[in-house]
Amino acid sequence: MRDLPAGLPGHDLRAGLARFGITGPPVYAPVGFGDYHWTVYDRWFTSVSDLTAKPLAGLRQAMETAASLAEQLPFVVAPVRSDDGETVVLLNDRYALSVFPYVMGKAGSFGDPVHPGVSELLTALHRCEPPADTPVAPIDVPARAALTALLDEPGEWFSDQAREVFVAHTEILHAALTELDLLAGQLPDERVVTHGEPHAGNVIHSPQGLCLIDWDTVGLAPPERDHWLVGGYSAFYSLRRAVNDIADFTQKLRAPHEQSRDAELTLHYFTETLTNL
Repeated sequence: MRDLPAGLPGHDLRAGLARFGITGPPVYAPVGFGDYHWTVYDRWFTSVSDLTAKPLAGLRQAMETAASLAEQLPFVVAPVRSDDGETVVLLNDRYALSVFPYVMGKAGSFGDPVHPGVSELLTALHRCEPPADTPVAPIDVPARAALTALLDEPGEWFSDQAREVFVAHTEILHAALTELDLLAGQLPDERVVTHGEPHAGNVIHSPQGLCLIDWDTVGLAPPERDHWLVGGYSAFYSLRRAVNDIADFTQKLRAPHEQSRDAELTLHYFTETLTNL
């Protein structure tokens, strides 16, 4: 994210870091697309989640799962615990903080080729014993009901340009949802622990080997939920990702927002994803 989060004063962030015993100055890191990140002394990497897009209960469940997985699998970069034992702490009524050890190394970017060794990490992950309370990855798109309602009545949008693009692609979206239902019925019954987003941007090449970061999408699902991103193929999960992204972008572009670089990128990805359905 290029822009700082609206509604998060610096003193709220510092107070949250203090709960982990961290008192150094946070330096903003404009990386990724979704959460907001700061580093502290190249020792800590922080992730601040917007709870309007990522419910607190689900975030806590995912972070607790990651912490448990790290006890079995050395490549899992899991959150550390606050002084009172939490993997996620509230900063205010909109934002929540997790803190991770800073991993020295080089990460890729989304769309880059994934290192062949990642397949070995995923094999180990899929074979591990699921921690207690591992979330179940949803098969359907979580925001599907709202998206379907908009197909019948687009309503008002803060971004008129985004609304025009959406309306021009309603038939294509209807067809995509129908196909998604058909493909969902063909999924295997097997459920294993999956990362959910093992693309190159979530892989760090460290001196100790490959590491997987960004575990907020961890969940029980068929193995192909991961494999299609590392050289495999899944008609269902590739289409689901596109529809899910459209639903997320729709929510952001309909709501009031500032004209910023992040808003421009959201509109770009929204248009590109719809066009490529």
